[in-house]
Amino acid sequence: QVQLVESGGGLVQAGGSLRLSCAASGSIFSINDMGWYRQAPGKQRELVATISSGGMSNYADSVKGRFAISRDNAKNTVDLQMNSLKSEDTAVYYCNAEIRRGPFPAVRQYWGQGTQVTVSS
Repeated sequence: QVQLVESGGGLVQAGGSLRLSCAASGSIFSINDMGWYRQAPGKQRELVATISSGGMSNYADSVKGRFAISRDNAKNTVDLQMNSLKSEDTAVYYCNAEIRRGPFPAVRQYWGQGTQVTVSS
């Protein structure tokens, strides 16, 4: 069993900051990429940022320069620091991880339950 548990969402005014955290637990052999996605009402889920096990990060154009992703490989955690938040950042944010549960099983995608971020203008 593998679980991803997110925390840190909430309500913030435009221009403010929030930090999201996600912890992976359970039967984990290794983790490849970790990341954050979001889904606004009536829209498809979209990539926000990803980070490889080696620390290479990738961001959606809409959040570049405002958001920063980081991870702690020893703790199997990934964080998303969100600054200069805008109303269009309002969405449910989901943690994602590519996890291998043993030396031979294939890598699988796992998702957290989601955490609401609401930015008021």
